[in-house]
Amino acid sequence: MNTISILRKTTLWRATVLFGVLFALGLQGIAQTAADTQIKNQASASYGDGGGNSYSTVSNEVTVTVAKVGGLAITPDAQSNAAVVAGQTGVTMDFLVANTGNFNDQVRFLANGASFQIPAGLTATAAVVDPTGTPVNILTNGADVLYSLNAGASVTVRLTLSVSAAATTGSTLRVYLGDQTTLSPTFDNDAANSSANEVRTVSTGAVNGSREGRGDISVLVQNDAQIRANLTAPAGPVNIGSNITYTTSACNDGARSLSPIDPDGAGPIPAAVYVIAPIPVGTELASALATPAGVYYSTTALTTAPLSATWTATAPGTLSTVRRIMIPVSTSALAVSTCSANFNFDVKVTAANANTPIYEIVDAFGVNSIGATITDQSGDNTPNKGDGNANFDEPLSGGTASPTQGFQQPTTLTKTYNVLNGPNGNAGATGPTNNNDDFTNLSVNTGIAGVVPGGNTTASGSAVFTNTVQNTGNADDTFVLTTPTVPTGSTVEISINGGTSWTTVSGGASVNLAVGVGSTANYLVRVTLPAGNTVLTGYNTVVRATSQNDNTKVNDTINRLYTGFVRLVKTATVANATGVGGATDPVPGAVITYSIVYTNISSSGGSGNAVLTASNLVITENGNTAPNNWGSTTDQVVGSASDTNGGTLTGDSAGSSVLTDTIATLAPGGSGTFSFKRTIK
Repeated sequence: MNTISILRKTTLWRATVLFGVLFALGLQGIAQTAADTQIKNQASASYGDGGGNSYSTVSNEVTVTVAKVGGLAITPDAQSNAAVVAGQTGVTMDFLVANTGNFNDQVRFLANGASFQIPAGLTATAAVVDPTGTPVNILTNGADVLYSLNAGASVTVRLTLSVSAAATTGSTLRVYLGDQTTLSPTFDNDAANSSANEVRTVSTGAVNGSREGRGDISVLVQNDAQIRANLTAPAGPVNIGSNITYTTSACNDGARSLSPIDPDGAGPIPAAVYVIAPIPVGTELASALATPAGVYYSTTALTTAPLSATWTATAPGTLSTVRRIMIPVSTSALAVSTCSANFNFDVKVTAANANTPIYEIVDAFGVNSIGATITDQSGDNTPNKGDGNANFDEPLSGGTASPTQGFQQPTTLTKTYNVLNGPNGNAGATGPTNNNDDFTNLSVNTGIAGVVPGGNTTASGSAVFTNTVQNTGNADDTFVLTTPTVPTGSTVEISINGGTSWTTVSGGASVNLAVGVGSTANYLVRVTLPAGNTVLTGYNTVVRATSQNDNTKVNDTINRLYTGFVRLVKTATVANATGVGGATDPVPGAVITYSIVYTNISSSGGSGNAVLTASNLVITENGNTAPNNWGSTTDQVVGSASDTNGGTLTGDSAGSSVLTDTIATLAPGGSGTFSFKRTIK
């Protein structure tokens, strides 16, 4: 083999090796010889002939044209941007897309932003190629975008995102540009496969075909400023009329600073971190706040949202009109994991009803790092547990929402119990001596007809009394109804449902009657007397109401049942002016004067008692009705009939044998006399 042939073979081997190296240099980060570059090679040699002569020669020239090698790299890989917070907008991620091939090519970005993989919790709002030059939209592009990129050049792709308000704190949200998955750790310069989220080169002339790559950036969702309202209050019970002292403050439990808020938007109320406290129902503001400076007061009804209320820096002259106070607990930002100072305010308990505790809830509000108003209600240790806007969740009725909400601080009130028990509609009636001998008087109307005074009833008799019990304490109560005194042999029953059912209590049983604070309730008492009781007599049943919560609180009322209540007592006197016999001898011609004293024997006295007033009392004198016979044995002395109470008289005429006296009303204890004269025939 001659020297020229050896040189030619050496040159061709070197060219082949160089081509292989150039192909391998398609990897990211290695400088590329431009495609279509002609690599020329001509060998030269020098030699001698042994006789002292020198010679030179050259080979033929060979040319190798550099092939097109595609290459694509997308960075960064596994990069973490600064932390974000839920609800943050304008979060940007910059990717660098580089043509690592050796010729000018285009990069394909899929239509409608499909080249991005964006996880739940993030929403893309914009995506452009070359954001600082001539931006090209690749988010809402209806068709694929082909972006030209010279060999070795790169371009920035900027993605703009919003973080969901519901993004989970502590979660890492990773965004991908491209979807290459196998060439770890860079995930670049792989053969394109037309996958769903691909970014790839366009040219098909490269010896290694179209290439694809992938970059990824993640963000950590951290806590923003988190406001927590604190409120402490005495658990109670406290006395009605005393003060309740509330202590309040605000804390920042988040990972970013909590900024003051300007409640009225650059108005007269300065910016601060505020706590708004409604004045609870059943209380009034006890005094204006001396500290901190800058407390605001509102008399606007609680049905108006707090920041829509009218506020004044001067406490009203009448503190009972104040409905809310707004306390600037911090005039500067609250740093991470810090709380404001504690501030106190006092309210005076004005409620009359101790059933319901005094409920208070306060709202703290400020501004987080993304400029949003954040709120919290007191009552738990969970920050930001508000509704997130100016219409806070404080109970619009001022603290009467259900205590099961968990947002309220209850202070119980000292409960006092008392009871009044009396006649129908007059629980507070008083008797002749005190409020334990007030009474209701009724009478039987059976077993008394034809029985003379002093006689006994001939049949049993009953009556139903209506009594009223009143809860005069400051809390709901249940009253135990008993009958410590009952007439001998009688049966006493109580009904608390209008007579639908009855409970016999004369044997020692009792009935429970629940009555709300300040309320009254009626109950019925049925008393049945046996036969054989003396007529025209009152028989007492004492009904006692006892507080179930405080058995020292009792009140009695008397249900008095009479066996008739109008007594008639007749007398007769004789005046004899005939001259026959003595002056009072009943001889023919003598005059008999009949007098009937009528009396309402029922009791009276005290105030508010239910008494027995006789109405339309008609006294009849019939001389011909057995056992009477004076109608046939005497003659009426015309004009002799009279009534000391001015009753209406009939039958005072010649030949009459029947006289009546009608008295319209006869009050308890009232009495009168009906008289008339007859001449003995």
